[in-house]
Amino acid sequence: MRAETSSHRVGARPHPIRIGLLGCGTVGTGVVKLLRANAAAFERRLGAPLELAAVADRSLKPNPSLGISSKLITRDSAAMVSRADLDIIVELFGGERPARDLILKALATGKDVVTANKALLAAHGEEIFHAADKAGRAVGFEASVGGGIPIIRTLREALAGDRQRAVYGIVNGTCNYILTTMSERGVEFAEVLSEAQKIGLAEADPSLDIDGHDAAHKLCLLAALAFGVMIKPSQVYTEGIGSITQQDIAYARELGFTIKLLAIAKDEDDGIEARVQPTMIPKKHLLAEVGGAFNAIYIHGEALGSTMYFGRGAGEMPTATAVMADIVEIARNRIAAPDGARSHPLGLPIDEVKRGRVKPMDDVVCEYYLRFMAPDKPGVLGVIASVLGRHGISIASVIQQERNSEVTVPVIMRTHEARERNLKRALAQIRQSRVVKQAPVFIRIEERL
Repeated sequence: MRAETSSHRVGARPHPIRIGLLGCGTVGTGVVKLLRANAAAFERRLGAPLELAAVADRSLKPNPSLGISSKLITRDSAAMVSRADLDIIVELFGGERPARDLILKALATGKDVVTANKALLAAHGEEIFHAADKAGRAVGFEASVGGGIPIIRTLREALAGDRQRAVYGIVNGTCNYILTTMSERGVEFAEVLSEAQKIGLAEADPSLDIDGHDAAHKLCLLAALAFGVMIKPSQVYTEGIGSITQQDIAYARELGFTIKLLAIAKDEDDGIEARVQPTMIPKKHLLAEVGGAFNAIYIHGEALGSTMYFGRGAGEMPTATAVMADIVEIARNRIAAPDGARSHPLGLPIDEVKRGRVKPMDDVVCEYYLRFMAPDKPGVLGVIASVLGRHGISIASVIQQERNSEVTVPVIMRTHEARERNLKRALAQIRQSRVVKQAPVFIRIEERL
């Protein structure tokens, strides 16, 4: 019988899996806490201990309560990722630089990588995944979408036996908190945003969140996992929530809908739909019940049908939990195959992941909510309906305020399905006709999720 190696002999203490941490901010601190609190459980799961061996952070000071000594801290992140004694690099710097270069260097020098960096993977994921494949190393990114919701593994593994046709995600907790609060308390966007900034749910510059870009980054990864296609953030139609008013929330409620910022991807016969936008969804739908800063991803599979995954989408411990799940999985595989093996972070060989053809937004077909501010006089509704009809847009229902002393009143319409190109042309013509007093408002409706 072949003798066992010394690291796996009965009674021998196994070699630890040594971790280098890039960045020790909110999430990094959570990872350090979990490594310390659950050390015995991790060793039992793996048969080897997990050891925090280095932390690269320019502003970090020794913290005895976290077990971070001056010996662990380095300011030279490039030197750290090249160290031969490290096994896994956990990148929590965020942003594209220097994170991209550090991850590529880590992979080239034989390290596996864990990251929560959705913006980096959305922009440079193809390059990073190819580098991992070439090096025979793994890239874990569970924490990049949905915080503590295990949606990456679910799409890559649990749903691998089905063909996914659509993904709908509430994937930005800041926006969901704002819209939920606006709906529940009847306050306007600016007031809720200011409150969210004061309690730390929104950044001082909240544009990445409220303009939809954070959700678009996450949608790129969800589409890659669900459909096996790579799309860039620039291909995702992105619209934020800053224009949503109490008026629209109230009329949505009257029509039986709730407004959510949805990240939507659909695998259609003529291409991929990829869009982030405020969307009206039925009040009775599961997604409509997702409130506050929580996230949810709703997936429609061809065979399984619809499933939803719900949980905390951000924060120290939810995100750190997802990071640790990747660390444990990679450590387990590293112990089983120390020399590495080709991994498939997107669920299929990277050479089989194709560039996705994304449908232009003008070609998207859906139902619409329309709000016109029009003079309170006879014939106005007829003019609006006539222009819509000439562009092939039929009206499903109308809400019109009773005549009163106001000079201008809202006219609310819900349309049947229409092509966006036709709707935009119709609205432009209505605006030019001066039958309305300001630019019409429209919000897309997804009733059959």
